[in-house]
Amino acid sequence: MARYSNIILGPARKTDPQVRELAAAAETLPGSLVVISAGKFALADAATVGKVWLAQENYLALRGVDTAYAADDTVLGLEMEADVLYAARIADGVNVAAVGTPMTPGAGGTLAIAGLSDLIVAYADEVFNNNTGASQLLKVRPAGSQSYLSASA
Repeated sequence: MARYSNIILGPARKTDPQVRELAAAAETLPGSLVVISAGKFALADAATVGKVWLAQENYLALRGVDTAYAADDTVLGLEMEADVLYAARIADGVNVAAVGTPMTPGAGGTLAIAGLSDLIVAYADEVFNNNTGASQLLKVRPAGSQSYLSASA
């Protein structure tokens, strides 16, 4: 069962979110990081360079965060904004030990803990040790969020 029931965690305001709809290149779980490749949303991975989107739950079809989009289904891809909290997938075995941990694209559209030269796409906004046996949703702030930049600036 999912730890969160939505991908956008808040705050609720204006006419957010900004989304793009594209076909899925492969089966995609909501909360997965995706990139645009050959006109479709493909799962991001450790070699990802450039803009990363976040797959939203398919609320239009009344599906929750644990129901995957099938290949070639239309994925709702969120453009992450720095002042909004999101729930993004981390792989089994990832231990986020501190709030503010920098996160990078990992295998299969999940987040991984960033190394020194990785593309940082988000910062953890909670402590969570994923030893559940499956990917789980982690509360994150997208990279560029002032709450974490001010500590290093």
